[in-house]
Amino acid sequence: MLEHGGRLRKAALHYGIAEADWLDLSSGLAPWPFPVPPIPLRAWARLPETDDGLEQAACDYYGATQVLPVPGSQAAIQLLPRLRRTGKVGVLSPCYAEHAEAWRRGGYVVREVLEQEVEFFLDALDVLVVVNPNNPTGLSLTPERLLDWHARLAQRGGWLVVDEAFMDNTPHLSLAAHTNQVGLIVLRSFGKFFGLAGVRLGFALAEHKLLKLLAEQLGPWAVSGPTRVLGQICLRDTVGQVRQRLRSEAASQRLAQVLEHHGFKPQGGCALFQWLITGHAEQLHEFMARRGILLRLFAHNSSLRFGLPADETDWRRLEQAFQAYTQEQAP
Repeated sequence: MLEHGGRLRKAALHYGIAEADWLDLSSGLAPWPFPVPPIPLRAWARLPETDDGLEQAACDYYGATQVLPVPGSQAAIQLLPRLRRTGKVGVLSPCYAEHAEAWRRGGYVVREVLEQEVEFFLDALDVLVVVNPNNPTGLSLTPERLLDWHARLAQRGGWLVVDEAFMDNTPHLSLAAHTNQVGLIVLRSFGKFFGLAGVRLGFALAEHKLLKLLAEQLGPWAVSGPTRVLGQICLRDTVGQVRQRLRSEAASQRLAQVLEHHGFKPQGGCALFQWLITGHAEQLHEFMARRGILLRLFAHNSSLRFGLPADETDWRRLEQAFQAYTQEQAP
């Protein structure tokens, strides 16, 4: 199992701080969960059915012609390698590590490439995987550039896989409307933007034949009935979506300002997190953790991802921790 953010229980045991006393900024999740409505008893008592409105709600929300609900986009990440013969896969890196891991486990030759290297390697690849906006760097690529890459891959029967887990705040950059094209697969996460990661819901967007193959790999009843009810309610809550976009954008900008004020100018980010490269990443991570503030550490490139504080109490706590760190480092 790869390391991920959100392992709060492990941190609580390691540092001897109760879970309830932590400020968890380690996951790139909106810290304001959408309200969970009453779930009809029927959704709990019966097997889920696929004509209940969830697919249509997702098509309307994403602007896609067809979607496949999955139990978290992670499920699709792990299953996609089963749908091709082995070959060469490029993963635009650094990014969410599960992508490269899934293709490697599937027996593919995987090359992790930098943004400026894609053009050089593209014509030798069978699949290119891109996270857009990227996690953890926040890099956003234009639809025009991605569609050009897709066209070149599709000419040879190749795929472009775009993980749009953090796209909800910038829907104009999404390729969802183009997923009727063969060889273009877009993955969307529900839990991050709606703040409901525990629901385990995501969507694969692609042409019909590929979605059918993926559905066969998933098997029946992959998404629970209560999840289907909750998902479509949130996907149709346009007022709540506008509020979520506005407050996450404001919080992300404020977080960047807080970091810069304390001498840590972020190198990237998006509406749900900020990303910082610093030679003191492990030291800062440890300092914050001893004070019950959990960050996401990437030790391989000495960087940290900061999620969004939820309220003024959380903001003050983060500010006070930075002030204490600055004082401790002063000569």
